Amino acid sequence: MSKKVKVKAKKPGRSRSGTLMLLAIFLMGSAIVRLGMEAGPAIAREVANLQDGKHEANEGGGKLNVAGMPSSAELQEMLAAFQEREAALEIRESEIEDRMKALDIADQAIEKKLAALEQAEEALRSTLALADGATESDVDQLTTVYEQMKPKESAALFEEMDPNFAAGFLARMRPEAAAGIMAGLSPEAAYTISVVMAGRNGGVPKE
Repeated sequence: MSKKVKVKAKKPGRSRSGTLMLLAIFLMGSAIVRLGMEAGPAIAREVANLQDGKHEANEGGGKLNVAGMPSSAELQEMLAAFQEREAALEIRESEIEDRMKALDIADQAIEKKLAALEQAEEALRSTLALADGATESDVDQLTTVYEQMKPKESAALFEEMDPNFAAGFLARMRPEAAAGIMAGLSPEAAYTISVVMAGRNGGVPKE
Protein backbone atom coordinates (compact mmCIF):
# COMPACT_ATOMS: atom_id res chain seq x y z
CA MET A 1 0.00 0.00 0.00
CA SER A 2 1.25 3.40 -0.76
CA LYS A 3 1.09 6.12 1.87
CA LYS A 4 -0.63 9.32 0.95
CA VAL A 5 1.20 12.37 2.01
CA LYS A 6 -1.15 15.04 3.25
CA VAL A 7 0.06 18.54 2.73
CA LYS A 8 -1.60 21.22 4.91
CA ALA A 9 -2.42 24.21 2.83
CA LYS A 10 -2.22 27.69 4.43
CA LYS A 11 -5.46 29.49 4.81
CA PRO A 12 -5.36 32.90 3.09
CA GLY A 13 -7.79 34.55 5.59
CA ARG A 14 -5.58 34.07 8.59
CA SER A 15 -2.56 35.76 6.99
CA ARG A 16 -4.64 38.75 6.03
CA SER A 17 -5.93 39.32 9.52
CA GLY A 18 -2.38 39.29 10.88
CA THR A 19 -1.27 41.84 8.36
CA LEU A 20 -4.18 44.07 9.24
CA MET A 21 -3.31 43.87 12.93
CA LEU A 22 0.27 44.94 12.22
CA LEU A 23 -0.90 47.85 10.13
CA ALA A 24 -3.31 48.93 12.81
CA ILE A 25 -0.56 48.82 15.43
CA PHE A 26 1.72 50.89 13.20
CA LEU A 27 -1.01 53.44 12.60
CA MET A 28 -1.83 53.72 16.27
CA GLY A 29 1.83 54.21 17.14
CA SER A 30 2.20 56.85 14.46
CA ALA A 31 -0.90 58.65 15.74
CA ILE A 32 0.39 58.54 19.31
CA VAL A 33 3.73 59.98 18.22
CA ARG A 34 2.01 62.76 16.28
CA LEU A 35 -0.24 63.52 19.23
CA GLY A 36 2.76 63.65 21.53
CA MET A 37 4.63 65.96 19.22
CA GLU A 38 1.67 68.30 18.83
CA ALA A 39 0.47 68.19 22.46
CA GLY A 40 3.91 68.95 23.95
CA PRO A 41 4.19 72.50 22.64
CA ALA A 42 0.52 73.15 23.40
CA ILE A 43 0.94 72.02 26.99
CA ALA A 44 4.10 74.11 27.29
CA ARG A 45 2.22 77.15 25.99
CA GLU A 46 -0.61 76.61 28.47
CA VAL A 47 1.83 76.28 31.36
CA ALA A 48 3.64 79.43 30.24
CA ASN A 49 0.33 81.30 29.99
CA LEU A 50 -0.66 80.17 33.47
CA GLN A 51 2.68 81.28 34.89
CA ASP A 52 2.43 84.62 33.11
CA GLY A 53 -1.09 85.09 34.47
CA LYS A 54 0.02 84.36 38.01
CA HIS A 55 2.93 86.75 37.66
CA GLU A 56 0.68 89.49 36.35
CA ALA A 57 -1.83 88.84 39.12
CA ASN A 58 0.91 89.07 41.72
CA GLU A 59 2.22 92.26 40.18
CA GLY A 60 -1.27 93.72 39.98
CA GLY A 61 -2.04 92.81 43.60
CA GLY A 62 1.21 94.37 44.73
CA LYS A 63 0.40 97.54 42.87
CA LEU A 64 -3.03 97.69 44.47
CA ASN A 65 -1.62 97.16 47.95
CA VAL A 66 1.02 99.79 47.41
CA ALA A 67 -1.55 102.21 46.05
CA GLY A 68 -3.85 101.57 49.04
CA MET A 69 -1.17 102.32 51.63
CA PRO A 70 -0.50 105.97 52.67
CA SER A 71 2.62 107.60 51.37
CA SER A 72 5.56 108.72 53.48
CA ALA A 73 4.42 112.36 53.31
CA GLU A 74 0.94 111.41 54.46
CA LEU A 75 2.39 109.38 57.34
CA GLN A 76 4.49 112.35 58.37
CA GLU A 77 1.45 114.64 58.26
CA MET A 78 -0.54 112.19 60.38
CA LEU A 79 2.32 111.91 62.88
CA ALA A 80 2.62 115.70 63.05
CA ALA A 81 -1.15 116.00 63.64
CA PHE A 82 -1.00 113.42 66.43
CA GLN A 83 1.94 115.20 68.05
CA GLU A 84 0.15 118.56 67.81
CA ARG A 85 -2.97 117.05 69.36
CA GLU A 86 -0.94 115.50 72.15
CA ALA A 87 0.79 118.83 72.84
CA ALA A 88 -2.59 120.61 72.98
CA LEU A 89 -3.89 118.00 75.42
CA GLU A 90 -0.83 118.42 77.61
CA ILE A 91 -1.32 122.20 77.65
CA ARG A 92 -5.00 121.78 78.51
CA GLU A 93 -4.16 119.35 81.28
CA SER A 94 -1.57 121.77 82.67
CA GLU A 95 -4.11 124.61 82.64
CA ILE A 96 -6.65 122.44 84.49
CA GLU A 97 -4.03 121.52 87.08
CA ASP A 98 -3.15 125.21 87.57
CA ARG A 99 -6.83 126.07 88.04
CA MET A 100 -7.26 123.26 90.53
CA LYS A 101 -4.26 124.53 92.48
CA ALA A 102 -5.66 128.07 92.40
CA LEU A 103 -9.03 126.79 93.65
CA ASP A 104 -7.32 124.87 96.44
CA ILE A 105 -5.41 128.00 97.47
CA ALA A 106 -8.64 130.06 97.37
CA ASP A 107 -10.46 127.45 99.46
CA GLN A 108 -7.70 127.46 102.03
CA ALA A 109 -7.77 131.28 102.17
CA ILE A 110 -11.57 131.26 102.59
CA GLU A 111 -11.35 128.68 105.35
CA LYS A 112 -8.74 130.80 107.15
CA LYS A 113 -10.92 133.91 106.81
CA LEU A 114 -13.97 132.04 108.10
CA ALA A 115 -11.98 130.78 111.06
CA ALA A 116 -10.74 134.32 111.75
CA LEU A 117 -14.31 135.66 111.52
CA GLU A 118 -15.55 133.01 113.92
CA GLN A 119 -12.80 133.88 116.37
CA ALA A 120 -13.60 137.61 116.01
CA GLU A 121 -17.30 136.93 116.51
CA GLU A 122 -16.59 134.87 119.61
CA ALA A 123 -14.32 137.62 120.95
CA LEU A 124 -17.01 140.21 120.23
CA ARG A 125 -19.60 138.15 122.07
CA SER A 126 -17.31 137.88 125.04
CA THR A 127 -16.67 141.63 124.93
CA LEU A 128 -20.39 142.41 124.71
CA ALA A 129 -21.07 140.06 127.59
CA LEU A 130 -18.42 141.80 129.65
CA ALA A 131 -19.80 145.21 128.63
CA ASP A 132 -23.33 144.17 129.53
CA GLY A 133 -22.12 142.86 132.85
CA ALA A 134 -20.13 146.02 133.48
CA THR A 135 -23.09 148.24 132.52
CA GLU A 136 -25.44 146.34 134.75
CA SER A 137 -22.97 146.56 137.58
CA ASP A 138 -22.53 150.31 137.01
CA VAL A 139 -26.31 150.90 136.98
CA ASP A 140 -26.74 148.94 140.20
CA GLN A 141 -23.94 150.91 141.79
CA LEU A 142 -25.47 154.26 140.69
CA THR A 143 -28.87 153.16 141.95
CA THR A 144 -27.37 152.40 145.36
CA VAL A 145 -25.65 155.82 145.41
CA TYR A 146 -28.91 157.64 144.58
CA GLU A 147 -30.70 155.71 147.31
CA GLN A 148 -28.12 156.70 149.90
CA MET A 149 -28.25 160.39 148.98
CA LYS A 150 -30.70 162.74 150.66
CA PRO A 151 -34.05 162.78 148.84
CA LYS A 152 -33.78 166.50 148.15
CA GLU A 153 -30.33 166.14 146.54
CA SER A 154 -31.38 163.11 144.50
CA ALA A 155 -34.54 164.94 143.38
CA ALA A 156 -32.42 167.82 142.04
CA LEU A 157 -30.43 165.35 139.90
CA PHE A 158 -33.53 163.47 138.68
CA GLU A 159 -35.09 166.79 137.74
CA GLU A 160 -32.36 167.26 135.13
CA MET A 161 -32.34 163.64 133.87
CA ASP A 162 -34.10 162.33 130.83
CA PRO A 163 -37.51 160.99 131.97
CA ASN A 164 -36.81 157.52 130.55
CA PHE A 165 -33.41 157.39 132.22
CA ALA A 166 -34.82 158.65 135.55
CA ALA A 167 -37.70 156.17 135.38
CA GLY A 168 -35.21 153.32 134.93
CA PHE A 169 -33.32 154.28 138.10
CA LEU A 170 -36.51 154.80 140.14
CA ALA A 171 -37.79 151.37 139.07
CA ARG A 172 -34.65 149.78 140.58
CA MET A 173 -34.82 151.63 143.89
CA ARG A 174 -36.54 150.64 147.06
CA PRO A 175 -40.09 152.01 147.17
CA GLU A 176 -39.44 154.38 150.11
CA ALA A 177 -36.31 155.84 148.47
CA ALA A 178 -38.12 156.28 145.13
CA ALA A 179 -41.08 157.94 146.92
CA GLY A 180 -38.77 160.44 148.64
CA ILE A 181 -37.19 161.43 145.33
CA MET A 182 -40.57 161.75 143.60
CA ALA A 183 -41.77 164.01 146.42
CA GLY A 184 -38.89 166.38 145.80
CA LEU A 185 -39.51 166.69 142.04
CA SER A 186 -41.50 169.39 140.34
CA PRO A 187 -45.05 168.41 139.41
CA GLU A 188 -44.20 168.40 135.71
CA ALA A 189 -41.12 166.15 136.12
CA ALA A 190 -42.90 163.84 138.55
CA TYR A 191 -45.85 163.48 136.15
CA THR A 192 -43.64 162.76 133.12
CA ILE A 193 -41.61 160.14 134.99
CA SER A 194 -44.81 158.56 136.32
CA VAL A 195 -46.23 158.29 132.78
CA VAL A 196 -43.05 156.59 131.57
CA MET A 197 -43.05 154.12 134.45
CA ALA A 198 -46.76 153.39 133.92
CA GLY A 199 -46.17 152.78 130.23
CA ARG A 200 -43.40 150.26 131.01
CA ASN A 201 -45.63 148.40 133.41
CA GLY A 202 -48.73 148.63 131.22
CA GLY A 203 -47.97 145.28 129.65
CA VAL A 204 -47.72 143.52 133.00
CA PRO A 205 -50.57 140.97 133.38
CA LYS A 206 -53.14 141.80 136.04
CA GLU A 207 -55.09 139.45 138.26
